[in-house]
Amino acid sequence: MKRKHLSDNLWGFAFIAPSLLLICVLNLWPVVENLYYSLCKMKGFAKPVFIGFTNYITAFSDGEIGQAFLNTLFYTLLTVPIGVLLSLVTACFLNTGIKGKGFFRTLYYIPVVSAPVAVAMVWKWMFNDEYGIINYILKALGLSTLNWIADGNVILFTLAIIGIWGMIGYNMIILLSGLQSIPKSYYEAAEVDGAGAVKQFFSITIPLVSPALFFVIITTFISSLQVFDSVYMIVSETNPAFQNGESIVYLFYRYMFNVSNKGYGATIGTLLLLVILLFTCVQMKSQRKWVLYQ
Repeated sequence: MKRKHLSDNLWGFAFIAPSLLLICVLNLWPVVENLYYSLCKMKGFAKPVFIGFTNYITAFSDGEIGQAFLNTLFYTLLTVPIGVLLSLVTACFLNTGIKGKGFFRTLYYIPVVSAPVAVAMVWKWMFNDEYGIINYILKALGLSTLNWIADGNVILFTLAIIGIWGMIGYNMIILLSGLQSIPKSYYEAAEVDGAGAVKQFFSITIPLVSPALFFVIITTFISSLQVFDSVYMIVSETNPAFQNGESIVYLFYRYMFNVSNKGYGATIGTLLLLVILLFTCVQMKSQRKWVLYQ
């Protein structure tokens, strides 16, 4: 490397050093520490005692962890496709020449800046089986009501509705920025060739917005696997549907703070990390087949 290039690189590393240091301290070190604790027996504030892979052996035979993972995966499969589709439809709607676009953008983005605890409390009231507004509307329409919070067959759908409602605003902004970067000349040329709106959408819009769409899918997938706030606020341990609604992050929280078994809790966190890495790697490999980078 030439002396000039070396000097430029050193200056570059010097400028990013503060951010790099923060990333190492706040992100990388906790991961390393969590991996170490997962190999230890550590209850309460006692010193960690190294026990090898005992926690992992116990975890793979623990039915509660398996159920929590299944709940989380089912929740993710519900929220990601529906949430991303609705976000794309909303972004396309707001990318047209409708009046009051600023108002609608603000309206859809409000859930993103709202406090998760307050949002969960409002939804918990709305889903109440006795005096909630959703069952009130169902009764008014002559439909049968549901026990949205205490029914084990319904609880994941309830949580998915809350999750989808909360993710649309953020995803919409990302997709809208991708849509606005598409040159208008492509659509004009397509119209000259006789392509209709549907043909333009699948032949121009989807391929050119695919980088933003891929980013939205992968971030939504990761955040869905880490769902906690709505579960914590709505699905209490005394809830009859608790077993069917408990997420893996909530199980991690219980072992870390309620049971004070930090070693086993760290094991659950590490397993979740591995699952997220696995799905992310699969998505990164599959993007080559459908994501078009200009």
